[in-house]
Amino acid sequence: MRLQGKTAIITGSGSGFGEGIAKTFAREGATVVVNDVNVEGGNRVLAEIRDAGGTASFCDADVTNAPAVQAMVEQTLSVHGSLDILVNNAGVAHKRKSMLDVDEAELDRILDVNVKGLFHTANAAVPVMRGNGGGAIVNIASTAAVRPRPGLTWYNASKGAVTTLTKSMAVELAEDHIRVNAVNPVAGETPLLPTFLGEDTPENREAFRQTVPLGRFSTPQDVANAVLFLASEEASLITGVCMEIDGGRCI
Repeated sequence: MRLQGKTAIITGSGSGFGEGIAKTFAREGATVVVNDVNVEGGNRVLAEIRDAGGTASFCDADVTNAPAVQAMVEQTLSVHGSLDILVNNAGVAHKRKSMLDVDEAELDRILDVNVKGLFHTANAAVPVMRGNGGGAIVNIASTAAVRPRPGLTWYNASKGAVTTLTKSMAVELAEDHIRVNAVNPVAGETPLLPTFLGEDTPENREAFRQTVPLGRFSTPQDVANAVLFLASEEASLITGVCMEIDGGRCI
């Protein structure tokens, strides 16, 4: 039980990578706060964690809404008594297309969720972790931040911001014993995959797969395993790292 006695908020954990992280954390002994604006998905994950013997609760806070995020942290403290780990997983993308075809509303949504969401969660969670004497934050970035490709320019930029934020937060919060790391997953079997492919066809899947040296997409479990390590005491001397989970795509 690598996270026994720890309480973790995992944003966007009603599906995809976040779901995998939430279930893995629960199996490793953490008390998990499942967060998603998709109430149906969030409650499904909550029920599955509890059915498997884990401890969890659900909060449908929108990470773009500062009062809602603050309320989520306060609810976590009220129900579970502590907050030790924050996983910033909630994210959105625009459909693969020319950078000039992305409208301002799409851009605003991407930056609000992928970047400003971290602003809100940090403002709510960091003071609590400081009061506890430390904590761990793991941000879900993307290979798009390391090896950006055409067609996802504005999404790439948002994930580039996440990796820079991760390193800056790591340095600034080190004196508070708050470690901040990120993972950069390659595209995986999540609800966002069709967005990245443009059109989800067997041909597009195969063309993408051929760009990954190990020859496959990522899975939620691949990502969860890395996040588990970075959030655990096994990584107690690791901060400011942005780890590729990509089968070699960024080489």
